[in-house]
Amino acid sequence: MVTAPEREPDRETGDQRRARYDADDVRSLRERVAETGWRKRLAARRSVNHGYRIGVGIVGGLIVAFGLVTIPLPGPGWLTVIAGLFVLATEFLWAERLLEYTRQHVKRWTDWVGAQPVWVRVLIALTTAAFVYGVLVVTLHLTGVPHWVPGWVPLWR
Repeated sequence: MVTAPEREPDRETGDQRRARYDADDVRSLRERVAETGWRKRLAARRSVNHGYRIGVGIVGGLIVAFGLVTIPLPGPGWLTVIAGLFVLATEFLWAERLLEYTRQHVKRWTDWVGAQPVWVRVLIALTTAAFVYGVLVVTLHLTGVPHWVPGWVPLWR
């Protein structure tokens, strides 16, 4: 007997997602910030509110840009990008959606890595460490070694 192929589940539409969010007691970061007293006072004056939103956009955008530049360098590049999105999400719906999308994909990645055998996790860690080391060596080679770095660090000093 031939069975019909399994149907892919229907994707949730934007209206369905908004209805689901409205149906439960989940309040977004943007909504929680908007309900504070200081934010209500700013929102009451249109020119001040507009300036505040522009300021949040500039500060959040600069944090995201700095994070994107520092991603290949050792340090908290992705964490800085997420922090910038967090700042932007206090005022902008698109940033809130992007932050949620990022959260879901990071969770999927960590769940996947956690389900792998130990040798795969070790291989991922070693590959990541080798990449970071390579970027650090190339960066030091291109920009020069700061004078405060001990003489034994790079071989080309």
